[in-house]
Amino acid sequence: MISEQDVQAYQRDGVIVVPEVLDRQTLAEVRSVIAELVAGSAGTLEHTEIYDLEPGHTAGEPRVRRIKAPHKVHAIFDDIVRRPAVLDILTKLIGPGLRLHGSKLNMKSARYGSPVEWHQDWAFYPHTNDDLLAIGVLLDDCDLSNGPMLVTPVTHTGEVWNHHGDDGCFAGLIDPDLIRNEIDRAMPCIGRAGSMSFHHVRALHGSATNTSDRPRNLLLYEVAASDAWPLMGVKDFDEFNSRLLSGDPVVAPRMTDVPVRLPLPPAKRQGSIYETQSAAKKSYFTRAA
Repeated sequence: MISEQDVQAYQRDGVIVVPEVLDRQTLAEVRSVIAELVAGSAGTLEHTEIYDLEPGHTAGEPRVRRIKAPHKVHAIFDDIVRRPAVLDILTKLIGPGLRLHGSKLNMKSARYGSPVEWHQDWAFYPHTNDDLLAIGVLLDDCDLSNGPMLVTPVTHTGEVWNHHGDDGCFAGLIDPDLIRNEIDRAMPCIGRAGSMSFHHVRALHGSATNTSDRPRNLLLYEVAASDAWPLMGVKDFDEFNSRLLSGDPVVAPRMTDVPVRLPLPPAKRQGSIYETQSAAKKSYFTRAA
């Protein structure tokens, strides 16, 4: 699926987009599953273990901004990340031993889909080495108008910015005044539905409100080298190993000299990144009314 030039581009820039990895039939199946899940959200007015709801969500007009851990919610989401074409790309970018760290489905409905403020994934889950990346599966055609993910090239080789608030607690975002130059250099991850972006765990990124009349659903997987161990610990070793995508269990973590800031003390508003970032006093992106 990718060439040696693509691998070099990822190593240099920390981000690549691979066109149309998923076929139309798979996309149709995924959209059908998503429609059922959104309809099911009408049964709750609060965030749950599955649903993270948009402000303004009602039973009569369900608005979901995230499906949490979709690989645990429906088999099709677990299947996608384990497909040979995806594993081939991951092996070329990370190596033969791979572990799924987590997944989420960020949903930006037309005209109001919530933005995600500028951050580095590394701030949320630092490991013993940084051979980690996130896959962004475009489930809809994505252009500049419907809130694409924006990634700043080469930031994966630089500093880890402060993601804490004035109160000293983890806030899940960076003060935008500190990264104005980096924001100006960001590139949009756009393309046809079925395309996939791959961005390094330390790459700076964010996304704006969906201002178009079209949805923008982005299925995200976080994948780590199997010898990268989370610095916040492993609670269940068997569950940890159940997320292996390839390779054997590893009990000798690979340690590398990478900058780290732990997400502690924890955010006062626990939950998804939307909840964590909502406590910030300063934001970059404009939110829908």
